[in-house]
Amino acid sequence: MKSDFYTAIAQIAAERGIPREAVLSSVEHALKSVYAKTAHTDEEVSVEIESGTGNMRVFVHKRVTAEVEDPVNELTLAEAQEFAPGAQVGDEIRIEKTPENFGRIAAQTVKQVVLQKIRDYERDSVYEEYKDKHGEVLNGVIQRADSRAVIIELGKAEAVMPSREQVPTERYRPGQRVKVLLVEVNKDARGPQLIVSRSHPGLIRRLFEFEVPEIFSGAVEIMEVAREPGLRSKVAVAARQDKVDPVGACVGVRGVRIQNIVNELYGEKIDVIEWSPDTAQFIANALSPAKPSSVTLDEPNKVATVIVPTDQMSLAIGKEGQNARLAFKLTGWRIDIKDSEALREMDGELLRQARAALAEAQAGDDFSWQGRQPRLVRADGTIAVRDRSFGPLPDGLVGMSVDVDLRGDALEVYYNRELRARYTFASGEPLPLDDDEAVAPVPAAAGAEGDLDGRRDAGDDRRRAARPGTR
Repeated sequence: MKSDFYTAIAQIAAERGIPREAVLSSVEHALKSVYAKTAHTDEEVSVEIESGTGNMRVFVHKRVTAEVEDPVNELTLAEAQEFAPGAQVGDEIRIEKTPENFGRIAAQTVKQVVLQKIRDYERDSVYEEYKDKHGEVLNGVIQRADSRAVIIELGKAEAVMPSREQVPTERYRPGQRVKVLLVEVNKDARGPQLIVSRSHPGLIRRLFEFEVPEIFSGAVEIMEVAREPGLRSKVAVAARQDKVDPVGACVGVRGVRIQNIVNELYGEKIDVIEWSPDTAQFIANALSPAKPSSVTLDEPNKVATVIVPTDQMSLAIGKEGQNARLAFKLTGWRIDIKDSEALREMDGELLRQARAALAEAQAGDDFSWQGRQPRLVRADGTIAVRDRSFGPLPDGLVGMSVDVDLRGDALEVYYNRELRARYTFASGEPLPLDDDEAVAPVPAAAGAEGDLDGRRDAGDDRRRAARPGTR
């Protein structure tokens, strides 16, 4: 029986993936309690389990003293020499006191204690495994689902997806494989509690990191994510390396990358837009697929008045206001959408600003991106704009991302919203930073440089055609 008992312990350790030494330590600790209860003693004891035979032996520890004051834990020198002939005063000796049938008694009594120790070890190991995985995407299998929560198996652990973290349009079935975002890891007396989500915006961010190598490498950065789970999401991306199309990288050839993400989200529509450091341009991009004519900002109240053509009002607002809501979540600005006819009803300073913005948008100057764009400062301190090099910039900006803006024939370079350099666009000659002299607009680029406006419009059309969920 003793050998079988040891074999059972080894088998439990193997099945649960727990070190055998940890199980044996738990067993020995439990056997001490068993002996103390059966012998009705408070003696200091230790239990040893022989690894070869599985025999269990109980030893009582006593100190050798000249005069015994504590009979439970002390004994005289004469008594000690009966068990250990060479014992001296001050030594601690072990006396074997293994009861008869101790193996059978132990097997019956220690079972629950051992199982409890094993459960405690498993709980601690699960917590240690997942405590640093907050915000990561995990693969799981649904075990059961009801109106309150969905239980998902994650290998050795189980996770809970409460109703608040579920997508209203999704239906969960036992045996279904899903990807979930780990949002909470709580340590509880009953074991670690893992909370996962399918509705969190971070799930979309992680899925893009998996599908788009440029995001993983840092060439493209996800700036903002706005989501209405199960219906539609907007993702704002920016290029952190020169000559990288952030939207095209996320969409992929023929939309294959974005389609993989849409499939994982069971058909949720995703709009990928280009982020801009210029707030007005970013708001205009956020209202895609609508194309605003002008954007006027009320900085103190953080309200943007957007003028769109009358035939695009429905696109700008979206079904039940969905497009405008997502644009608000993405930009953080309250957006007041008006059509071109509303210009007649506006008066005062707001009318002047709107007309000026509309006139600038309709002027069709050469700066087709309508706002600042990021550029990476190369090792030689230069930046590239329209296949031209400008610089060198200060040494402290090498390797950094700066923003460029084209005003008339002057190219302005900003870092952390501070103007750091100005150049004549045609010749590349440096200009003073405080030059406020009006400059004439640059003629539209042609020939070898090509029509940048035309190329961007065509690119936008191709991206919209390849992008799932856009109109």
